[in-house]
Amino acid sequence: MNHTTEEMMTVAAARALRDGARCFVGIGLPSTAANLARRTHAPNLVLIYESGTIGAKPDHLPLSIGDGVLAETADAVVGVPEIFNYWLQAGRVDIGFLGAAQIDRLGNINTTVIGDDYRAPAVRLPGAGGAPEIAASSKEAIVVLRQSPRSFVERVDFITSVCSGPTTVITDLGVYSPDGDGELALTHLHPGVTEQRAREACGWDLRVPRAPKRTAPPSEGELAALRALAPRRKAAT
Repeated sequence: MNHTTEEMMTVAAARALRDGARCFVGIGLPSTAANLARRTHAPNLVLIYESGTIGAKPDHLPLSIGDGVLAETADAVVGVPEIFNYWLQAGRVDIGFLGAAQIDRLGNINTTVIGDDYRAPAVRLPGAGGAPEIAASSKEAIVVLRQSPRSFVERVDFITSVCSGPTTVITDLGVYSPDGDGELALTHLHPGVTEQRAREACGWDLRVPRAPKRTAPPSEGELAALRALAPRRKAAT
């Protein structure tokens, strides 16, 4: 293969974003995938960041939601209360695009703590931020994360966010969607990934259709656009 597993995951996540949708973008992998989508098949994708930028069109990956390139290239910059009260909670956001440290079989997300004791966790994570509202109020949620038994768990250690709408989960191994009773089930395997490997990287008895589909590998154009997105850093003076 001429691509890495992370590149496959990012390209698959970008493909899940449709042209013209209003997308509330989390930082990290979601931001990379969203900006890739805008440069390839979805030029009219509207990127909304928690800092208050609407229609941002950065020419390189922002380093954070406060990166100046987002405000410089946005159609509008509003206050954080307006982003949440007018845009998100009023149902004006089509897709909430999030990362996670843990996700369970029902799509609950943990970005708060790892461990049984909230006051003395094994790992304290960055926390909720706007993720609970994004997951609950967007018409659709897309979650992207690297898959392992530690991230795909039977039950999350802490429920930071509950995805209340249609949910797609994209990992470095495949694509997952809720089945009839809301449990995540495998729908696509990425190139070179076996069903057994996906099962071994899952903390529950994974549901798999008889013949899961195969994700198409990244095209040369998608890889070129993705690799050109590296964050731009100022040279030291």
